[in-house]
Formats: sequence, structure tokens, C-alpha cells
Amino acid sequence: MAATTTIEDARAQSSAGALGAAPVAGAVPVQTGKDTRGLLSLNDFDRAGRRFLPRMLYGFVAGGAETEAALRGNQASFGSCSLVPRVLVDTSGRSQATTLFGHRYAAPFGIAPMGVTALCAYRGDLALAQAAAAVNIPMVLSASSLIPLEQVWQAGARWFQAYLPGDLPRIAALVDRVADAGFETLVLTVDIPVPANRENNVRNGFSVPLEPTFRLAWDGITHPSWLFGTALRTVLRHGMPHFENMDAGRGPPILARDVVRAVGPRDRLTWEHLAAIRRRWRGSLVVKGILSSSDAALARNAGVDGIIVSNHGGRQLDYAISPLRVLPAIVEQAKGVAVMIDGGVRRGTDVLKALALGAEFVFVGRPFLFAAAIGGDTLVRHAAGLLSQEIDRDMALMGVPDLASLASQHIASSTVSLS
Repeated sequence: MAATTTIEDARAQSSAGALGAAPVAGAVPVQTGKDTRGLLSLNDFDRAGRRFLPRMLYGFVAGGAETEAALRGNQASFGSCSLVPRVLVDTSGRSQATTLFGHRYAAPFGIAPMGVTALCAYRGDLALAQAAAAVNIPMVLSASSLIPLEQVWQAGARWFQAYLPGDLPRIAALVDRVADAGFETLVLTVDIPVPANRENNVRNGFSVPLEPTFRLAWDGITHPSWLFGTALRTVLRHGMPHFENMDAGRGPPILARDVVRAVGPRDRLTWEHLAAIRRRWRGSLVVKGILSSSDAALARNAGVDGIIVSNHGGRQLDYAISPLRVLPAIVEQAKGVAVMIDGGVRRGTDVLKALALGAEFVFVGRPFLFAAAIGGDTLVRHAAGLLSQEIDRDMALMGVPDLASLASQHIASSTVSLS
């Protein structure tokens, strides 16, 4: 079993003999042991996931829409921002703990919603929820998940993300189910009125519903760890996976041909439906998929508690602007509303760049799913620890004693408007 080493222990080991090295309470732990060898950053989980997963599943998770320009643009936007550190600042008591919607989290990042995770990782939604709860960061359960939301709540999830059609009775029924289960934060994704054109899925043989083919079978056979440890293990122990959380009732199985029809007319969803959700939902309400400052103002006026600036990880509209580039303008329009961001975050410096530009919180998706696929909740905790360790180290190097000290003067950029 992997041993646990705190971030503070790692810092002390790497800076032995240095003046002023002092531990910080409440940091996310990292894992050590043979299962973590070579996994030194979030990018390493992508490479490990590529080896572990069948090509069609890896491509589904890693890929974007059409030319994947939006996908590439997300990470490129972070690369265009340089950091401006301050020196001779006492950072020995630094802390990355963050309060969001009344909850004190150990770090300023969480796990973004991701669909069909249980196809990639055994009981994937449970692994992500358990790991997030263990290290005290939020995990957002996707409506496209394959494990009933009530079970994932028991594993520790308190955020639920919904894809809703423009149908008030269906909206009301799902909102009530989520509330009855005990979830505290409802995230409405608004950037997917129609399915995206993901050509990579076609080229790799992935589709929803899944279509049994020789190619699919061969893809599984040539990845035996996934085939026996995830796919067959799931079917034998839990039966054929279903879309469990698209509606108030159980959805169709992953092999059903009416999956697309069961989703409903999402291109009819409007601001009026958001207002109806706000009246019905008593918890924190977040809108995900905002890229326009005008839409941010409308969301604020609709009474939402939070906005996630997002282009769906580059998976919906190709050439959609990267969230980081529009973040300052949205923060300006969304005063009084918690502004969060996802898309392209892979390093601690990325997190600090987003926070310096006005985000209150950051969400990361793909690396955590790859971690769950290859090592369950243990490697998800390890991934969280690596990112948290980077944030801790980078805060010291930047002369930032606490996250509230971050501001636009810490950033130099040629592509992000800092005004």
C-alpha cells in the first residue's frame, strides 16, 4: 500500500538546510510508493492514461471538437502569461486554503464534471468523489455519469452538474431529485445546446451509444488491464451501465440506440428556464459555460451564486476563446458572484495565474480521470497532492503569503487584457 507523505514533509526534504522552512497546516497530501513512480505532474497522468485505456476511450477523454483549436488554445493561453514575483516577503506561513460557498477547502481547485467516467475507471465517479472528500476539495458529479447520484453523494460528492432540456417539468423533477439526495451546489452547463462535432471520436471508433464491433473488441483485448479490471468487472458486478442521472428517473443503458433522443431538446433552454431553476433550487446555483461578459451580467442578474468560465475543455465550439483570455472582463461584470474557471489547467502556476486574474477557484478534469482509471482513488489523491504541492512551492517563489495577495500585477501577458 502507498505510504502518505505530507506536502510539508516533501518541502522539508527538498530544502533541507534552508533558512525559514516551516510547515503549513492543512495541505493536501501526496502519495509515495511504486504505483506513483514516474507520476510527477498532471501531464504524466495523460501519458499513463494513453497506455492504459483503449484508443477509443483515451481519444474520447483527451480529444476536442473538429480541429481542436479551442483545446490547444486553452493551454496556450496559460503559456502566454508570465509571472512577476515579489521578493523578500515572509511566506513561511503561507496557506492555499480557500472558502467557497461557505465551505473551507484545502486548496483552490476541484475536480470538474466528466461524463461516462465509469467506462474509463472502475466505479469512476465513486473513486473521484471519495478521493476529493478525503483531501477536502470539491468534486462535481456529471449528469452523464453511470452511477446513481445518490450513491455518489454517499461517497462524498456535494456538487452536481446538470444538462437540462428546455422542458420545465423535466427540469423540476431533476432539480428535486438532486435536492432530495442532499447535494448543496447545482451546476447548470449552458454551452451544449447540440452535440459537438468530435471527429476524433469517429476516427477512434467511439460513439454514444456504444456499438459492439470487431474494432471495439480488439481495442479491449489489446488493453487487458482495462478490459478485466474495469469493463468486465463492472458488467459482472453491477450489470450493464446506464445513464443514471440525466433525468429524475433512470436513463437508457450505454448501448441503447435512443440515448440521444432521451437527452431532450437542450437547444430550447433559455434564461427563463434559469430563472425557474433559481426559484426552485435553494442551494448554491452555478452556471458553467460562460465566455461573454454580457452573459456574465445576465447570469448575475438572474441571481446565480457562481459562474464557471469555460469552453467545455475545447470539446464543444471549435475556436471558442480560451476562458483565461476573457476572465478579467467577466470578473468585472460579475461582481458579487463567485467566478471560477476551467480548461487547460495543468500546473500550479496555471492555478495561480487564474487566481491572479480574478478567479476564486479553478477546476481540473482530464488528469484526474486518467488518475482514477489507472489507480483508483489513491492516484486521484496523488494527483491532487502534486498540484497542491506545486501551488505551495510557487506561492513561496512568487512571494505570495496567501491567495488573497494575488493580483493582476503578478501577471505579464500579451494576450490577456488585464484592465
